[in-house]
Amino acid sequence: MSTHTILESPVGELTLVAEDGALTGVYFPHHWTRPDRTTFGPPADFPEARTQLTEYFAGEREEFDLPTRATGDEFERAVWAEISRVPYGSTVTYGEIAAAVGGHARDVGGAVGRNPLSIVVACHRVVGRDGKLTGYAGGLERKRFLLELEQPTLW
Repeated sequence: MSTHTILESPVGELTLVAEDGALTGVYFPHHWTRPDRTTFGPPADFPEARTQLTEYFAGEREEFDLPTRATGDEFERAVWAEISRVPYGSTVTYGEIAAAVGGHARDVGGAVGRNPLSIVVACHRVVGRDGKLTGYAGGLERKRFLLELEQPTLW
């Protein structure tokens, strides 16, 4: 059974969704691929996720150590796994991910946009080939904020 909680953050209200103890979603308001709220289940407490996200926003955490489960097809899961390897404070291009997983940059962009675990699977670290900020399911201002949080001198 799914459960959810709401977390206030510097990038706005985040909706955290979990199933059987694993985090399955981190969604912004107006998230491009946000599922229907009726699928989120009843409210619950997510103390570890809340703590780790609060630490991240305070600049005290660079990696998340949470049980997660992202639902997607094989290609999407490969893209999300590759994103998970991008270190804090670094960026990678859609083309670099495509080369790593065997696909096209445009297809990678679609998979990145469907990432259900925003912030935790740091899709904000994926940029265009010239380093330009492109598409983000939470909006480009949030993407810029998260990149500045991790590497203030670059953005």
